[in-house]
Amino acid sequence: MGQICRSIVLVMGIAVLSGCDGGDPVSPPSASANESGLGRVQPVTVAIGEPAPTFRLRDLGGNAVSLESYRGTVVMVNFWATWCGPCRVEMPAMESLYRTFARRDFEILAVSTDPQGAAVTKPFRQEMGLSFPILHDADYQVGLIYGARSLPMTFIVDRQGILRQRIFGARDWASPEAVRLIRNFVGETRHDG
Repeated sequence: MGQICRSIVLVMGIAVLSGCDGGDPVSPPSASANESGLGRVQPVTVAIGEPAPTFRLRDLGGNAVSLESYRGTVVMVNFWATWCGPCRVEMPAMESLYRTFARRDFEILAVSTDPQGAAVTKPFRQEMGLSFPILHDADYQVGLIYGARSLPMTFIVDRQGILRQRIFGARDWASPEAVRLIRNFVGETRHDG
């Protein structure tokens, strides 16, 4: 079996994954069962204003982390990879944003699509000085459910678990605009059930 080749092509500021032949974006391998608990999935696009698909993925320590466990908190779900240049560029700003808000109000779940898992993400996290959780979606099943066809791609999920924003490409998450965006969601009235 030949080696999978991936590259990033910037098209109007959006990073697009492409295969060695320059054809369609790279399709991740499909699996009949996986850690996400989603089974075999087909690519979809999650609609803004609908409940964010729940998932369960492993973190760097091998612990299962579910999106559902963050209900009541604004969550930024960011799909990325260590080999993705724009992803690497935005990570320090994500760390700055992460430190701006209390954990009871805001969480970042950085979902790595690296097939090698913690073998590459753990040293990357140390090198970059990151403190937010890094989860692993090596078979890209959660990425497919979210319709993340380019990297990085970010989704903002409100306190009630509703998808509120879909953001393509790298951003300066430390900018006043980014902080204001999150503050708008964090500042919304909490519904404690």
